[in-house]
This record gives sequence, structure tokens and C-alpha cells, in this order.
Amino acid sequence: MAAAHKVIVALDYANLADAKSLVSQLKPEYCNLKVGKELFTATGPALIDYLHSKNFKVFLDLKFHDIPSTVKKACEAASQLGVWMINVHASGGAIMLEAALEAVSKAKQPPLLIAVTVLTSMDQKTLEEIGVTRNLEDQVLRLAKLAEKSRLNGIVCSARDLVFLRNHFNPSFLFVTPGIRMTEDATNDQIRTMTPFEAMKSGSSHLVIGRPITQSKDPSKTLEKIFLEINQS
Repeated sequence: MAAAHKVIVALDYANLADAKSLVSQLKPEYCNLKVGKELFTATGPALIDYLHSKNFKVFLDLKFHDIPSTVKKACEAASQLGVWMINVHASGGAIMLEAALEAVSKAKQPPLLIAVTVLTSMDQKTLEEIGVTRNLEDQVLRLAKLAEKSRLNGIVCSARDLVFLRNHFNPSFLFVTPGIRMTEDATNDQIRTMTPFEAMKSGSSHLVIGRPITQSKDPSKTLEKIFLEINQS
């Protein structure tokens, strides 16, 4: 059980019924849950209340990115839901990040606040398409350092980025890594992926795992398999 709560299961569904079906097969002592834009838009805060009633901790993955005052208000509202973690885009800049931190700090039980660096669906070519001329690793490090300087709890990044990131940060800084796939899984729209074992060995704090569990014929068994793999690290 040493790896408990290092797994965050992504509820990548479009409706409440499908989300509840998966949740009924999972146990809060083995994982936390992630609610993203699609599901939250479809269900609203009622879903968060439901997951809390089942004793799950929730990562509200809405990736706020807007003018500082808007992000501040959004983070205040998210914090009132009692979620465990929320995120923003580091590319929003220091003023936006600091506004987000100020907002969550006001909550009775402040959620962890982390920043997205470069999405795991992006590669060097994609960065160049949006006008970023520095290489991908430099961009990830730059945004991660910005998040640290703004006193956020950590970042979202590809597990592959941990090879060059880990030594630049305090051990308490969180590295939340999506794009986790089992060896036999397809990568789908994720480009920079890793297996659970590889990610933990590289220094990931939390593994965000979606399709390998949500599309499994036996989600509970798949989660158990992931635990066994993590415990090898």
C-alpha cells in the first residue's frame, strides 16, 4: 500500500451515469479521481459532491487560463467545492499565477494548486506552430520555474520531462504526470508517454491514468496491476 493515492484516475466521460459506473468499481483508499472539462461541463458541481460522498479526493482539472481577475474568481469558486487539487496554465504568467494562489489561500481548506507546463499532446513542431522558438525542454523548465517562483505546489508535466526537471526543484515540489500508459496500451493522442513504473522511477509524485483504467474490461483489476508495477519502483 506504499503507493496509495499516487494514482489519480481520470474520469474521462461525457455523462454522470458512466462516471458513476466506474467509480462504483474503485476504492478511495487506492486512488484519487480527476474531473476534467468535459465531465464537469456536463454535470457541474453536483458530481464533485457525489464523489466526496464516496470519500474520494478530487483533482478538478479545468486548467484555468485567463486574465488574472477572472482566474482568481474561478479559483475561489473551485476552492469552495472542497476539492483536493486544482490547476492553471503556467503560460498565463506570474501575475495570473499569484492571483490564483491568493484565491485558494482564502479557502477554509486550501486545495493544492499546480500549473500546467506544456501539454503532453504537444511536441517541438506544435510549439513552433504557436510561435515558441525555444526547444521543448527549455520551455517546460521555464514554465516550471515560473510556477515555483509564484509559490505554487507543483506542476503538471510529461513524465519524460522529469529526467531533466527533478534536480532543479525542492523535493516537496509536486510533479503530476498524465500520459501514463501500460506497456501494451496504445498512446492515442498522447505523444510523450511513460509506463507507471518508468514514471515513478523518474520521480513522479502522482500518476494521472485515464484510458488504461476507464477503457479496461476490469478497471479494478487493472488498477491492482498498476499498483503492483508501482511497488516495484
